[in-house]
Formats: sequence, C-alpha cells, structure tokens
Amino acid sequence: MSIVDRLAAARGETPAELILRNGQLVNVISGEIYSTDIVIHHRHVVALGSGYIGEREVDLAGKFVTPGLIDAHVHIESSLVTPPEFARAVLPHGVTTVVTDPHEIANVLGLEGMRYMLERAKNVPLTMFVMASSCVPATDMETSGARLEAEDLAPLLNHPWVLGLAELMNYPGVALGDEGMLDKIALFKDRVLDGHAPDMTGQMLNAYVTAGVQSEHECTTVAEALEKLRLGLTVFIREGTTTRNLKPLLPLITAENHSAICFCTDDRIPADLIDHGSIDYMLRIAIAEGIDPMLAIRMGSYNTARHFGLKKYGAVAPGKYADLLIVPDLADFRPQQVYRGGLLVAQDGAMVGEAPRPRAIDLRSTVNIRPGELDFTVKAAGEKIRVIGAIRDQVVTDHLIESAKVVAGCAVSDVERDILKFAMVERHRASGNIGLGFIKGFGLRRGAIAGTVAHDHHNLAVIGVDDGSMKTAVAAIAAMGGGLALADGETVLARLPLPVAGLLSELPIEDVREQYDRMIEAARDLGNQMSDPFMAMSFMGLEVIHKLKLTDLGLVDVEQFALLDLFV
Repeated sequence: MSIVDRLAAARGETPAELILRNGQLVNVISGEIYSTDIVIHHRHVVALGSGYIGEREVDLAGKFVTPGLIDAHVHIESSLVTPPEFARAVLPHGVTTVVTDPHEIANVLGLEGMRYMLERAKNVPLTMFVMASSCVPATDMETSGARLEAEDLAPLLNHPWVLGLAELMNYPGVALGDEGMLDKIALFKDRVLDGHAPDMTGQMLNAYVTAGVQSEHECTTVAEALEKLRLGLTVFIREGTTTRNLKPLLPLITAENHSAICFCTDDRIPADLIDHGSIDYMLRIAIAEGIDPMLAIRMGSYNTARHFGLKKYGAVAPGKYADLLIVPDLADFRPQQVYRGGLLVAQDGAMVGEAPRPRAIDLRSTVNIRPGELDFTVKAAGEKIRVIGAIRDQVVTDHLIESAKVVAGCAVSDVERDILKFAMVERHRASGNIGLGFIKGFGLRRGAIAGTVAHDHHNLAVIGVDDGSMKTAVAAIAAMGGGLALADGETVLARLPLPVAGLLSELPIEDVREQYDRMIEAARDLGNQMSDPFMAMSFMGLEVIHKLKLTDLGLVDVEQFALLDLFV
C-alpha cells in the first residue's frame, strides 16, 4: 500500500485499519505519558489523537503503550535455535527488533552461514537486522572454518538488512593500525561500526575510538564504561546468561547521559529467554533498582533505533512502524500484547498464529574430526603450569600458575584442587590440531563435558577428569555432526545434537530447552555447580577477552596477544 493511502488515513478522510483507543502512551520522544488514541494503517502509525474512525478498534482501558523493544547486540546462535524459533522466544517478551552479529555461524561457514541466517529470518514476525561480521577469524591464534576479508564483505554493503560492521574484536589490531582491519573499517566508513574492547583504556582506547568505532558492549565496571562514554562511544549495557553486567553498571545511568546508553543481551540460552525474557528482563531489573521507567524504556528502544539510524523504529509516532507493546504495569514490565507492523503477534506470553514452515537449506559438513586418532596426553615438561581460572558469571578469566599433578611422566587432572584437563580440537579442516591446557573452577569430580559451541572459532572444546571420558564425549559429538555431550568413562550420559554448523538445532525451542536443562543437570551429577557450564566453557576459547584462553593452537595470553607454553 502506498504513502497516499496512509496520508488519507492520517487526515481522517478514510477509515484506518486499526485504532487503539484510551491508551496511556509512553512517548519516548517528548518524555511524557498521556492518554491518546493510536491510529494504525498499513503497518504504520499514522496519527495520534481523537476524531478518527477505524475498521477495527480496541479499547486499551488505560493500559500503557510503549515502543517495541530493540536488542542492540545479540548473537542468535547462542539460543541454539534458528531465527524462527528465536523469534518465538523473544516476541512474547516484547522484543520486536534485533540487531544481530552472526559471527558464530560466520566463523564456521563464512558468508554461507550469514546468508543462512538471513534466509531463515524471512517471513518471521521479528525484524532482524545484521551487522557484517568483522573478525572471521577473531585473530590468527585460532583456526576457524572461514576467513572473511574486506573484499568478501563488500557484497553486503548494499544488502537492505545489513546496517554496518559488527564488533571489532581484534581491538589491538585496530588500535595498532592492522591493514586488514583498517580495510574493513574503510569499507564501512559511512555505516555503523560496533566495538569490542574489554578493559581497554588510555592511549590504546583513544586510538581504537579514533579508528571510527562507535559502540562498546564489554564494560563490566562503571569506571570502564564512563571512560568509554566520555570518548564518544555509545555504551551497550549487557545482560547475558554468563555476562551479567546490568546491575553493576546501573549507577552509570543518569538523566544527562542515558541517551548514549542502550540495552543488549549478547548471548542468552533457551531457558533464560523463555523463563526470564530478553530486553524486557533488563527493564524490570533496571526499574526495580530505581531507574526511571521512561529512561529504561528509551534505552531498550528509542536510543538503539537512533544509534543504528533506524528512523522508522523505536517510538510510537506518525510515520513509524507500528511495533508497539501493551503493558498493564510499567513497574513490572510484562507486555500483555505485542504488535509488529500493526499486527498482533503475541498475547499473554504466547505467540498468536503459526509462522510458515521454512524451506530446507542444505549446509556443508562442519565437524571433521577423527575421534579414534585423538591424543590428549600432556607430557610433563616442568613442575609449574599455566592454568585458566574460570570466574563465575563472567567470560574473563584469571591467569594462574599452579603446580602440575604428574603421573607416569604426564600432567593430569587434579580433582582435589579442581584443576581439570582442557582440550580444544580443531574441527573444521581435519587438521588434527589440538590445544591442550588446564582449567580451574569447573568442579567436575568425574567424567567430561564437551561441545562444538566455542566462541568464536567454534572448535570442539572438552573439559574432563580423565582422557577416556573426554574421548567418549568427543566421539558422541562427532557422531551427531555437532552439539553438546557429557560422558563418564565409556558411557554417554546426555547429548544435545546441533546439526546446523555444530551450533543450532531446528527443533522447537521448548524441546531444545528441555534437552539443554537435562545436560546441565547431568553436569551437576558430575560435580559441576555452575548455573551453565556449557555456556561458560564456550567462552574459555575466546582469545579476545582477558586473560588466559585456549584455542586449537594453544594457550593465549590475551593481554600480550601471544601464544604461551603450558609449562612455566
């Protein structure tokens, strides 16, 4: 339908398709809450006010109307399901738009993976914008399934759903003028450039921002966030499954600076999405902790739309898309109804109607290992070893020096000190690379856990008490073509197949959640007490977040951006 039809409805000359009457509009533009009618025609809001006639009218009886929520930065792959199922999880919670970086699947399949996500988002009642993955691979200290240079990303510049360049994780490379990173920045110089610079400060941070970076979502302290805010970065406050940064950063927010702050989830698992929600969960926490509801709602919608230049999103006003929520109580932000483009898509926490079944898309094999040839033996080459120190509810780690437990000339797991063997098996190219190390903080008393979800290279990670259990878990994953598994000796205790790039299932998200919950319970039976050991393990190979990580090429000192020997 044309703009001419919408103008006629806006002038009141023809009936509008839908009028929401007697709502309390949370106007994030003017900062007011007031009673008005909302007139919707052909997917758009065309008017606010009285005197209009609608083909269909709904009396809101004084309930609040807010914009649909926008997630400023999310990796859909962390939900372990494809975009249609992810949409079923977040739409009932009021998230109508997401800005996603598909670099998880891009690190496995390159542009093929990004195109898969875009194709899967078609005909889904969730608006999914994409940021072109900037770091595939994240660094040269890993082996990923693909490599994307500036010329590979160039075709995405004119894609209607691609907004800019995704998080620039090689932050030392950017600050030091790495040619490949600068080529990508130059290519997207007129678009949005997202950042990723954990703990970066001082002169190096100034250089990073000078390169053109515009946002940051890795802040964990108010001091860090304030320094980055002062340099002009938009701060995305994050509340993921493992990265719980919202409460520590709430003191940052003021009436004066909140316009440069957005909310994002980054990585959330199925149970968190279904039970607690997404950006709506962040609003409830923020408001409960004393943040003014108007400010909280802006950070979850309007601010994000403005940051990304999404002129028709983020507010309820004429000319904007009719993505809006009906909320009975702002203090307990739980959408009763969710409209996307003027259509009711969710009500009372459930989807309305059924989405069309997506067509099948064939992807190449991505789990290419020979389990029978794997050797996890660590021959002792000294008395002291470097150990990754896992920190609860964080993706950063400690860099520990511990005494090695040596048996028959080999370093082995030390259950009493909670120092477990950790291996990263290259799974994309059948190279046979295995990075070997040790990790503290997983608490396993027996057995092993493993998975092909390992940011961002997504090689096969396995942590175990003994080599036999580790091999059993790895063999189970190879047989599934990717996924998660637990084993004790020669017995596989639980498994979750993720056949799409070793990252995603096409099953309903409720089924994936049920299987994932069983995995976590099985891990507890082995001694792990983390809220989510698989999510925690997935970040232990991410060599762009401090301090010590493991890739298939070995231990990485993230502060020095260099490979290290296991033995000191």
